[in-house]
Amino acid sequence: MDDDAATEILAATYRALCDRGYADVTLGDIAAEAETSKGLIHYYYDDKETLFAAFLDFLYDRYTEQVGSVAGETPRGRLVALFETVLADGEGTAGEQLRTAMLAANAQAPCDDAIRTRLARFDEYLLDRVESIVADGVEVGEFDDEVDPAVAAEFLVTAIYGAHTRRATADRSSDRLAETMTHFAERHLVADGPTEVPS
Repeated sequence: MDDDAATEILAATYRALCDRGYADVTLGDIAAEAETSKGLIHYYYDDKETLFAAFLDFLYDRYTEQVGSVAGETPRGRLVALFETVLADGEGTAGEQLRTAMLAANAQAPCDDAIRTRLARFDEYLLDRVESIVADGVEVGEFDDEVDPAVAAEFLVTAIYGAHTRRATADRSSDRLAETMTHFAERHLVADGPTEVPS
């Protein structure tokens, strides 16, 4: 979206959702955050639901940029960097704010097909990214050749989502969870590593 005013409304939606959550945020809150009027919001979006759908498209661009930018000299390094990126701790950090907005979206998914469809794109992107990294590691011999990249990616992405939920609902350290996932990967993916489950 090229229009500066519409883009600022979406950015304001992001900030308002992080502060208040979907259920409590109003178009008035978003207008105040954007320092504009509700009338201007209605010029671009019919209602809160339409705005939220557009917001998820906006958020997807930020999400794919963040996840796609992880770097490392080896597949193993990229996988660790991905864990650190998507599970970064620290209130007010970009990763923390993004997870807060995503959890607000997830809460609406069971009762809204448009939201559920859009959220599936996030899941598919992360799953493909992790699977690609693991497949690269198997190909170059860094990860065990018996590892199935698709199965490993399913497990790791499910663990990432679980870590997001625990961080938000039980105040568990995402940094600690990222370390646990890294240790798991070291033991179960890396070639010639031990096979026992980490304690």
